[in-house]
Amino acid sequence: MSQQQTVDDVSVDEIPIDISNTQSGEIEPADVPGEIESITRGLASEQPPTNPLVVLKAGRWWYIHGKGGTDPAFRWAIEWARHLATDTPNDVERFDEFLKYLVTVGFADETHELR
Repeated sequence: MSQQQTVDDVSVDEIPIDISNTQSGEIEPADVPGEIESITRGLASEQPPTNPLVVLKAGRWWYIHGKGGTDPAFRWAIEWARHLATDTPNDVERFDEFLKYLVTVGFADETHELR
């Protein structure tokens, strides 16, 4: 059960957290672990994930490695998890901001490609 972790690689699950690269705001698609990329792309799709814990896992990664509480991917993950938990309408402007952010990060060339 014990797993050795270095100071620069701390994690509470299989997704590593690179402490030296936290809240840099400079994300390259290659920096995003495969599982987080898959969840993130799912959040942008027509059929987003419906498990709030999965959504929050991606949100946590974006919070740590992106722009903290202002990171658009983190903010959309929190918004979508809130929607799933309370069945209230979500914020369309926040979703649009999230899609634009994914284009900026390099997940797609245009927002419509993400849908």
